[in-house]
Amino acid sequence: MNAMKAEYDLSKMKSRKNPYASKLKMPITMRLSEDVVAYFKNMAADAGVPYQSLINLYLRDCVTQHRQVQIAWPAKS
Repeated sequence: MNAMKAEYDLSKMKSRKNPYASKLKMPITMRLSEDVVAYFKNMAADAGVPYQSLINLYLRDCVTQHRQVQIAWPAKS
């Protein structure tokens, strides 16, 4: 059986770029309606995933499907 060294000399290691750096998530602050947050929290609880991950998955799906928002403002009377 190989014993693990108590200390390792990492000073001679070559550094390299993190291959996952482009996939890291950016922390942001958003203002969402309470009912929207509640909707995703309930859905996330049912799916067993964190609600922020679920929102990210939903938005990623919008990106991959090239969805465009359709906004129709009510006409002024």
